[in-house]
Amino acid sequence: MTFSPVSRLTRRYRFSASHRLHSPALTDVENRAIYGKCNNPFGHGHDYLLEVTIAGTPDPLTGLILPRHDLDQWVERRVLKLFDHRDINTDVAGLSARVPTTENIALFVARLLAEDWPRAFPAAPARLARVHILETDRNGFEVLINETLHRQPHA
Repeated sequence: MTFSPVSRLTRRYRFSASHRLHSPALTDVENRAIYGKCNNPFGHGHDYLLEVTIAGTPDPLTGLILPRHDLDQWVERRVLKLFDHRDINTDVAGLSARVPTTENIALFVARLLAEDWPRAFPAAPARLARVHILETDRNGFEVLINETLHRQPHA
């Protein structure tokens, strides 16, 4: 049996954004009952904490799964520029047809990154493994990414 270690690297990123939780398929009364203060017509904001985890075998020469700088620049371009200081309901096109709960935001970010991974890091000895978004100190949402998500077309 050969020993084939897999390491994980998790990087943390912060962004601030606002959203309103409101479903057009529900009445105003239902929306208020389900989303409470998060249904405020003027929206509300969060300072989100995004964690991106990659997994792979460290390069024998560098000892790295992936240079951190490369990962940071990629997340900046693909996610932070899209979300930071934005109104998620109106400024993030991929979420305009969905209620921008943090569950949906985490799924959207995971799919966005998984779809772009092969283009961004075609020769990397690593894969995208996890996206976690902390909305508040009490609410965090995690998407574990498997090979299937990496290859699925955007739904």
